[in-house]
Amino acid sequence: MRKNYDGQYRLGVTSIAELQLNLNCRDEIIPVLAALRHAFLDPSLRSQLTDLIAQDVSEAARRDTGRPGLDDWQILVLGVLRANCDLDYDKLQDLAENHLSLRTILGVCGWDQDISFDFRRLRNTVSQVKSATLEQVNQLVVTHGQALHGSAAQTARADSFVIETNIHYPTESSLMYDGTRKLIPLASEIAKELSESGWRQGNQLLKQIKKLNRKINQLAASKVIKKKDVMEALYRDLIERVGRILDRAKKLVIAVPLAAPIAIRLKVDQLNKWIELTEQVRSTAYRRIVLGESVPNRDKLFSLFETHTQLYQRGKAGEPIQYGRLAMIFEDGAGFISHYHLLDRDACDTSVAVEQTIVAKARHGGALESLSLDRGFHSADNIEALSQVVTDVSCPSRNSKQYAAEVASESKESRRRRHRHAGVESAIGALQRGNGLQRCRDRGEEGLKRYLGFAVLARNFQVLGKHLIARESPDCLAATSERLMVT
Repeated sequence: MRKNYDGQYRLGVTSIAELQLNLNCRDEIIPVLAALRHAFLDPSLRSQLTDLIAQDVSEAARRDTGRPGLDDWQILVLGVLRANCDLDYDKLQDLAENHLSLRTILGVCGWDQDISFDFRRLRNTVSQVKSATLEQVNQLVVTHGQALHGSAAQTARADSFVIETNIHYPTESSLMYDGTRKLIPLASEIAKELSESGWRQGNQLLKQIKKLNRKINQLAASKVIKKKDVMEALYRDLIERVGRILDRAKKLVIAVPLAAPIAIRLKVDQLNKWIELTEQVRSTAYRRIVLGESVPNRDKLFSLFETHTQLYQRGKAGEPIQYGRLAMIFEDGAGFISHYHLLDRDACDTSVAVEQTIVAKARHGGALESLSLDRGFHSADNIEALSQVVTDVSCPSRNSKQYAAEVASESKESRRRRHRHAGVESAIGALQRGNGLQRCRDRGEEGLKRYLGFAVLARNFQVLGKHLIARESPDCLAATSERLMVT
């Protein structure tokens, strides 16, 4: 049983309207709580936000029966707080149980112990919210904030950055070991249930693969001058052993009767998955080591658990190589992330600049007039197409001579806009350091999209909160921000 929010206040519960925040506290939670309080006290905005959350958490269940669950409003608040403070679910549980102002926003009081904020419950509930729903929630918050600001929707600046996935450093040997350590125990269970032979020494097979993987890693880290031949021999041995295990696993799958119990069929489906992934890694290793080919990134897997991970060589200082996914954001004139997009695994900046600008302009209600992009988005076709979407576009050329000519002939307004474009890096830094987008905590591609959506939503609530606090008390510490607004 769920409801949008608890409208019946009980004895001892402070109403959200009466919540007093310490505006001289510089902690990041204060602006977010101020924005959430404002959203709750706006009946129209609150109703739209909670209705969107309800579509996901109650998609396959009735809302009028069963045990009481977290309210839709509580789910939204806890999801935002997790991203805003870059918390894991254990710290979020402690905050929900002990932070008095947060408990007021949640609609619970100190003596009310009926509501459980167990970390498992938080994880299972918040993870039901879909990434597509978060895009709609973000749009509501941004539209509301832009209306309060006035002219924020007229300008924007955009850039992209890599959200790292939660994986270990990928080598072909370690990935083949990952595949076999998932494949062998599963195959042994199926063989035991079907009384099939050939997997009694599964643990010994896994130890041999692990030993080879350790030798390869040790050799790769050593400073031995002539290690290329030894490394190639070890890889050939590993490829051969993994190939024999895969052949044996495929024979086991064929031996499973069609009338096998459902439990066994489910295990077979999982076994087929690990066979396919391990075979792909082994194939790329065979092409590189044995055939001497140069394997393109689109054919590679960088994690068997986060298969959507891609390799990016962006040449950033300190991080020339990053493993994750590329995300593009648009920041409007008030500091809101008005639009965000997770790029496909094989997409790049130039391939999405025009289509995402069209989407961003629609999110701005068609009011977007000025847009700045960095040199990574530049191409002749993009400049021509963007000029038809937005009146004033700033996207410097990649060619150094053309760039120098553009700088020499640009107007004062163009120079000012180009200098102010670097401020979007501050928004990206805030998302990475403050909202957890340096490294994704959730699993899978949908988990990454949801994690990105909550992070952007938390950032937008924080920006909205700072604007609201600045109106109420301009000189307080909670309203101060070193970030300059886009004009």
